[in-house]
Amino acid sequence: MAILRWDPGTAQRRMEDLITKAYAGGDRVDGVLSPYDGLSIGILGALKGSGYGTGGQPYPIVTGQDAELPTIKSIIAGEQYSTIFKDTRELGSVTVQMADDVLKGEEPEVNDTETYDNGVKVVPSFLLEPVTVDKTNYQEVVIDSGYYSEDDLS
Repeated sequence: MAILRWDPGTAQRRMEDLITKAYAGGDRVDGVLSPYDGLSIGILGALKGSGYGTGGQPYPIVTGQDAELPTIKSIIAGEQYSTIFKDTRELGSVTVQMADDVLKGEEPEVNDTETYDNGVKVVPSFLLEPVTVDKTNYQEVVIDSGYYSEDDLS
């Protein structure tokens, strides 16, 4: 589903429409793969409004991306199932190093010369490892690493 400007309110309305039109006959939503945590929060709002998140109708698997603080709280609460964490500290560090190399006239370090073909050439890239975060590992991934603090989650 395409959501203009990745707006959570728009995502919630779109999900409400989908639930009303496609699941009115009693079919259950089993999962929603969201490309962004902000959209996931809107999607969860629509699911809550339709009775999901209760003993008789548990939440479907809802995923997201970016490990935003409201999403980590939602994962802890048992609402969102998971998110993808890309440590922006690492992203920033690699980006600064690559820019510095280019400004010095040097070749920036890359670790992938096969994946990103734009139709003209394969674009050399430096890929970092994304990490799936769920209820079983959020402490280790985003708290113990110092990305968020325990106080952030209260």
